[in-house]
Amino acid sequence: MIITIDGSAGSGKSTAARKLAARLEVAYLDTGAMYRAIALDALQQEVDFSDPDALFQVARNSELNLDCGPTHTRVRLHGHDVSEAIRSMAVSGATSQVAKQQSIRKLMIDHQRRIGAELGSFVTEGRDQGSVVFPHADVKFVMDASLERRAQRRYLELAAEGEEVTLEVVMNNLRSRDQVDWKQWESLLRPGAAIVLDSSDLSIAEVVDRLAVEVQSLVQRETASLHPR
Repeated sequence: MIITIDGSAGSGKSTAARKLAARLEVAYLDTGAMYRAIALDALQQEVDFSDPDALFQVARNSELNLDCGPTHTRVRLHGHDVSEAIRSMAVSGATSQVAKQQSIRKLMIDHQRRIGAELGSFVTEGRDQGSVVFPHADVKFVMDASLERRAQRRYLELAAEGEEVTLEVVMNNLRSRDQVDWKQWESLLRPGAAIVLDSSDLSIAEVVDRLAVEVQSLVQRETASLHPR
């Protein structure tokens, strides 16, 4: 079974996807981490982010490997574990510049599909999982929350990690990413294409419960169709 969770930055989709995968005992694929890793690689090489060709060369030459378990996605770049390093505010700010490059997206989509083929059953989250990468997924979700709520969540995460950043900077970063992201979900927002969930006023436990109910409902329907009375 393939379950996709797309959604805006800070909507809680990464945490929800990880916890849902753990509950279902299947792998968790964090595709956003792949773009973050490319952004980190480009920052470390001091590449000009306004140069698409230079960014593409970084992506093409990046030795990027993911270890997808039921509760985590560990990311290795050129042999080094960068799972924590890719979460910095500097990387967050640079990731949107990487993700909007179509040549890089094609590389990452191909990589994600290869990983998916190896995993079989998994929960994957990102920006284009249900619309582009796995359009035939069994269950598709789109998660969102108010900009203020998402900014507050992200700000607290960064502060807990010792990152010195203001709430205003975080909010501006999310606002700029939204302008790119929402264009990708037009097909998913059509009636019946995906299940849309607003997490603004929900705890992560409530979000995961709702996602699990939808998945279980699908399983029950499929079981009933295979074994009609």
